[in-house]
Amino acid sequence: MRVFALTLTLFLIVLQYSLWFGKNGISDFHRVSDEIKTQRSVNVNLQKRNKEMYAEIDDLSQGLDAVEERARHELGMVKEGETFYRVINEDRP
Repeated sequence: MRVFALTLTLFLIVLQYSLWFGKNGISDFHRVSDEIKTQRSVNVNLQKRNKEMYAEIDDLSQGLDAVEERARHELGMVKEGETFYRVINEDRP
């Protein structure tokens, strides 16, 4: 009977070790859970960026307003017949 109890105890110890520290055990589960949380956060940010890019593409393909706005702000272009005034704030006492 002692041998049987000792064998069961050793078997239980091996199973517990496998559960906690073995492949696909509790420690792997927690590590993978953390990786999933991190990846989901990255995915949310990328989805947000993709939405913005699709909206920009849609604006550029649908109308000329977005193209005109980009030309004015990024390239400093002015329509024919328009006068452009640049106001410079000088903060001198």
